[in-house]
Amino acid sequence: MNSITKETRRESYDAILPKVKKRSRLILETLGDRQMTASEITEELVAAGKIPYFNRNYVAPRLTELKDIGVLETVGRRKATRSDATEAVWARKEPLHESR
Repeated sequence: MNSITKETRRESYDAILPKVKKRSRLILETLGDRQMTASEITEELVAAGKIPYFNRNYVAPRLTELKDIGVLETVGRRKATRSDATEAVWARKEPLHESR
């Protein structure tokens, strides 16, 4: 790979990084202490006016990234809200509010 290609890729990565962080934060705030599917999170973001229309791909990749860094885990499966398919149910590894 030549230096121009590397530089262009790096610039693209740097440009998208703030958006990824913002999306992840938004998803975590929406999820809270609940257990939700990607579609359920997406529907809440649309209802709250945080994203303009239902697009599950806005959420799903961020869930995988958050799982890869150890913040989220899958805790089951349930029927998708907009199809007959099943989806993974996501939850934080550590609850936000622990009982004391």
